[in-house]
This record gives sequence, structure tokens and C-alpha cells, in this order.
Amino acid sequence: MSRLYGERHRALQDRFETRKLADRVEEAVVKTAIGKGDKAFIESRDMFFLSSIDHQGRPTVSYKGGDPGFVKVIDEQTVVFPSYDGNGMFFSMGNIAGNAEVGLLFIDFETPNRVRLQGRAAVSADDPLITEYQEAELIVRVQVSEIWTNCPRYVHRYQKVAPSRYVPRAACDTPLAEWKRIDMLQDVLPPKDQGRTEKAGGTISMQEWAENARAGKG
Repeated sequence: MSRLYGERHRALQDRFETRKLADRVEEAVVKTAIGKGDKAFIESRDMFFLSSIDHQGRPTVSYKGGDPGFVKVIDEQTVVFPSYDGNGMFFSMGNIAGNAEVGLLFIDFETPNRVRLQGRAAVSADDPLITEYQEAELIVRVQVSEIWTNCPRYVHRYQKVAPSRYVPRAACDTPLAEWKRIDMLQDVLPPKDQGRTEKAGGTISMQEWAENARAGKG
């Protein structure tokens, strides 16, 4: 019995005569444990895409970034990553709290290469690993159900220009997020950010922020 395919998948596989191929691919590449090569690849990444499911059953996808090693492979069944300061929505974290099913996509745009991971996640503010991440608010632990290397055929090649200056690091203070300087948000910023706008250069308008964001100046 397939771990991945349901009736809808089978219908399309039969339509395009790929059922045997799909079965062979699953047999050959889909695993239920993280191998040494997977661990090395995952821990070398400085970003990944996280898919979660909201309270209405809708799938959502978010980008998660950090310095290489911010995603840790604890053992062959467990992946851990931090939740840093965001926009206050806690959308992905709230989704996970309500529905543990997640998907993670790790990509190397320079080689290229990619690994897909499916699993069940849990969010905690008391995880013992939280002290290992500068400014982490929460820790996510993912118990792996399936993991496999995907064909990189359609992955475009890109090169990294510079790391984000907003990734929390022990060696320096983390700058205030540019959007937190928007004038209309000043009265609703959380206590930890109150008073920081003036030190960061004062308020800006929503239009100014949007123009800066489009120009990559955020």
C-alpha cells in the first residue's frame, strides 16, 4: 500500500499511464527516516518553505530563514527549527497548534538540489533547545513521516548575495524590522518594541515602506 498516493493521485497516474513509474519512484526514494546525507543537506540550508493548514482547512506556505544550521536534525525522526520575531500574526505557529500536519521543502538554488519532508509538528515555548537560538520565541519539533529527494530539473540556479541582517545573532543587536516603523502601527506594537522606532530613524508611511520593500531596501 502506498504511503503517498490516494484515489485522486491514482486517477491521474492512470490517465497519463504513470502508475508503475509512480510506484517505482516511491519505492526507490521515499524514506521514513532521515539519512546522513539528508541531515547534512538540511543543516546546511539557510532557508526553507513551510506548509501548514489553517483553521479553515486551507493550505498555507511560508518562508523560514536563518543562518545555516538553524534547522537541526536531532535524530533520524526529528527536525527542530526556531520561530523568530515576525509580524505578530503567528500564522504558521497557530496553524500547527491546530493541525500538526506540515510539509517542509529545502532547496539549494546554486547546485541545485531539493529535499521534501512530511511530518507532524508541535510548537513549544519551553523546549530545552530554545536557549540555543538567539531571540527565538518558540521551537517547532517535527516528527518525520516521509522524506525524499526531489528531481531538481525545474529549479532555477541562483546565487546568494548576502545574508539577512535581521537574523538574530549573538555577536550583534538585531535591527528593528523596517515595517515596525510604519506610523499607523506605532500604537499597536508589542511592549518589547515600544520606543525603538525613534532610535531606528523615526516613523515612515505605509507608502514609503512599500516602495522600500519593492526596491529590496527593507
